[in-house]
Amino acid sequence: MRLNRILLSTALVVIALVLQICVFARLHLPGAVPDLLLLVVVALGLVYGHSGGALVGFGAGLLADLAPPADHAAGRYALVLCLVGYAVGLARPETGRLRSATLPMLVVLGAAIGSTLLYAGVGSLVGDTAARHVGLTGLVFTAALYDLLLAPFTVPLIMALARRGESDPLAEGTPVAGGGDGPYGWLTSVSARGGRGGRLGGRRGLLVKGAARNGGWGKGGKRL
Repeated sequence: MRLNRILLSTALVVIALVLQICVFARLHLPGAVPDLLLLVVVALGLVYGHSGGALVGFGAGLLADLAPPADHAAGRYALVLCLVGYAVGLARPETGRLRSATLPMLVVLGAAIGSTLLYAGVGSLVGDTAARHVGLTGLVFTAALYDLLLAPFTVPLIMALARRGESDPLAEGTPVAGGGDGPYGWLTSVSARGGRGGRLGGRRGLLVKGAARNGGWGKGGKRL
């Protein structure tokens, strides 16, 4: 990964982990705990792709495994988030640009359900049956609900920060039909808009040169 990706990912993961341990874990909500760390992995996976998503997921999960008060085997959550980050990166659009909030919300839903099931499945392999006593169905439902409620306030912001942190040529997608940028169009890099302006400037230059060759007069007898 590039240095700017590593620095940004590390900062976001540390901030998310601190908030999750110090704030969300103390809310005592029924069922699962809102997983801000998972949302960071999802957002960065949608920007960096499957390789970057897997690396970010592994690092975030390993940090969560080692951070107190960890009560499970080290590497368990690292494996889960690594697989989730890789799968999320595969869902990244080929153009690198999201034109609606539908795909991110579906990805968050799938990641919340998948990570809960994977965590419980890995736990059963190592002898941890806590999920069975709490109720796996309730955990899956509340995890998906909390993450979906939190996603609109976190995922777009994290994706925007990730796009600003690098020059991503895939972000220069085609404009949305109708001239708008869509609900997630503001995630596109500023360079894409600058490129369009450059092409318009090139057309004006051709018009001015053509007018000079025609004696300084443009279409309709108007001087340019």
